[in-house]
Amino acid sequence: VVLLLLLLVVGLGGLVAASARFVGEVRLGQTTPPGGGRPPSEEQEEDDPGAITTTKTTMMFSADHHSSTTTSLAGGSSEVSSAPFRHTTKPIVTGSSVLGLTYADGVMLAADTLASYGTLAMFKDARRIRKTGSYTLVGGSGEMSDYDHAMDLLDQLATDNANADDGFEHAPEEIYHYLRAVCYQRRNKFNPLWNELVVGGFKDGRSFLGVVDLRGTAYADDVVATGLGAHLALPIMRNKWRPDLSEGEARAILEDCLRVLFYRDCKASDMIQISKANKDETIISPPYKLESDWSSASFVVAKADESGDGGW
Repeated sequence: VVLLLLLLVVGLGGLVAASARFVGEVRLGQTTPPGGGRPPSEEQEEDDPGAITTTKTTMMFSADHHSSTTTSLAGGSSEVSSAPFRHTTKPIVTGSSVLGLTYADGVMLAADTLASYGTLAMFKDARRIRKTGSYTLVGGSGEMSDYDHAMDLLDQLATDNANADDGFEHAPEEIYHYLRAVCYQRRNKFNPLWNELVVGGFKDGRSFLGVVDLRGTAYADDVVATGLGAHLALPIMRNKWRPDLSEGEARAILEDCLRVLFYRDCKASDMIQISKANKDETIISPPYKLESDWSSASFVVAKADESGDGGW
């Protein structure tokens, strides 16, 4: 009798342990049958080659988080159903300085025609001053694709005005405020237009000149410069500028500043364009070569204590 009672207690204990283990596996999602074998989900995946599994992943970018759902097929391929945004965080093909000043009769902008791939002087005929509407000029430093996008937005704005057929065109100051809003909105999305944009023009007897940067920061002034020109050219322009400058004097100042940039900025070129907006016209000159002089003592002095070309 004692032996039978002992066997009964041991059997009941084993049954309770097996039941608890099965309940725990069910709660963890492992529905292994009590008799062994594989979970039903594994059997389905092996038996059905077309079975689809969905994995929730979270990806972190520079400033915010984006979630995407990746659907994996049994054959090894994958399909992304909700891809995260890719942000403009590093410019690739860039233009250097844009200069602008007001003079007695209007506004004048100037820039070279070089677009650099990194530090490689790759594109020698990149036009970085363009006309939008009848009264406004827009020059761009920074990423050239973003500058093209900004000009596409302005072209659409001009097209909408033409389609309305009511004779209205935006003034340069309105274009300036529009670009400020666009750049600030893109900055808030952490997907900026990587540019400094110079907006100049003349309408209703009044000239306007302003700058908008990639953060949406904007200001208007009588002399402006972007890129390295803000350090090298702007002091020269401020020193020589006065309200009654003639067109020839304004052009000479801009050419002198572009010459300094050509000497000192490795991403500047001696092929330049100068544009103007006044009461009579808004035009951009064809590219032309800037006169330069490399006979300065600092350029011809022997380097590396050698009389050759300065190589090591």
